[in-house]
Amino acid sequence: MMAIRASRIACATQEGRAIATTTTRKRAAAAAGSKPKAATKTKPDARKKAAPASKTKAVAAKKTASAAPKKAKSPKAAAKTAPRKTGIPADVLKLQKLILKSLDDDKAEEIVSIDLTGKSSIADFLVIASGRSSRQVGAIAEHLVERIAQATGRKVKAEGKSAGDWVLIDTGDIIVHIFRPEVRSFYNLEKMWGAAIPEPAAA
Repeated sequence: MMAIRASRIACATQEGRAIATTTTRKRAAAAAGSKPKAATKTKPDARKKAAPASKTKAVAAKKTASAAPKKAKSPKAAAKTAPRKTGIPADVLKLQKLILKSLDDDKAEEIVSIDLTGKSSIADFLVIASGRSSRQVGAIAEHLVERIAQATGRKVKAEGKSAGDWVLIDTGDIIVHIFRPEVRSFYNLEKMWGAAIPEPAAA
């Protein structure tokens, strides 16, 4: 009886081993068969994902290429619209200082110098001043004509000196107007040229 039981146990163990080996083989075969399937599925997905990235790069390259010529055009347009800078000659600036100093030395009041560059071609500067009386207006104008002639050799004329209400001196580059206060406020040349009559200094 004991021999029969031992043989049955041995047969059972051999059958169990055979079943175990077959199951392991099936699992190994199934695992080996599943790997290629998974690999074939992932490859198309990777290609599909890579395709949009290449398209976006091509679109970005086109945009940068189209934007480059537009940036190159902007300096040319700026060069066309840029205003031309014109400088005032040094001799004109020297004459302006001489006129302003002469008017100040003769106690002219409310002296204004207006830069006409870019506004008018008649002159570079317009100088306006006032004298307290007709006699002072005439004296200021006469002294100014003499000082200009001594410094530059120019012989300029003063118009309206006999009346003494409004004297005009045209040096070519600078025009000087000398008024009595009432006449000056009536004509108001400063307003026409965008300037203002300076307020008298407080006593």
